Amino acid sequence: MTTAVVIGAGGGIGAALVAAILASGRYAHVHALARDPVASGGVLVGGTLDVTDEDSIAAAAGAIATPIDLLLVATGILHEGGRMPERALRELDGAALARIFAINTIGPALVLKHFTPRLAKDRRAVAATLSARVGSISDNRTGGWYGYRASKAALNMIVKSAAIELARARPEAICVALHPGTVDTALSKPFQPRVPKEKLFSPELAARQLLDVVDGLGTADTGRVFAWDGREIAP
Repeated sequence: MTTAVVIGAGGGIGAALVAAILASGRYAHVHALARDPVASGGVLVGGTLDVTDEDSIAAAAGAIATPIDLLLVATGILHEGGRMPERALRELDGAALARIFAINTIGPALVLKHFTPRLAKDRRAVAATLSARVGSISDNRTGGWYGYRASKAALNMIVKSAAIELARARPEAICVALHPGTVDTALSKPFQPRVPKEKLFSPELAARQLLDVVDGLGTADTGRVFAWDGREIAP
């Protein structure tokens, strides 16, 4: 009775992950959780979850009765309304920074808090959250995008620490961060004109690539950050 959970199932990548997991036929239960209700049917179990509301996260975790084999957190924010990523220090805004950290870092951290205790104990289980290559401190050569970069770098550290803790109680568990590449979703839309056509992935292709990476993970990979092609991204 294997169980997969996708958080952020209402977004472009999240919805594509749910579809790809269902198409694989590998899971008896697929929980699709999003801010707006997702319809249930067959092995698909819809539900609501808001990563900015810990009570919502706890309630969603408590509603899952079977051990979780795959947990995917596909939430994130880069721009909102008329506010775009900062290009210079003078553009920093405290409220905007708090908002981006709430969604990109604190939300996934609270998801790990409430959902990892429900990971399967007696077999391999994977918890993965979407990060970004720009969260790599050593790879930052252009600056800018302060809030997004910092929130993803912080998320990567959350994942690393969670992986260490998880290994003590669940030695077969794997906790990683994943970079999906540039995907044709609302998040990347303002920046797509600068992206070469071959490097702009459809959500369906991105989902398949991410699941291929997940399938190839071993316990030695826990705590690390991987790109869509399976290559590790340096901290």
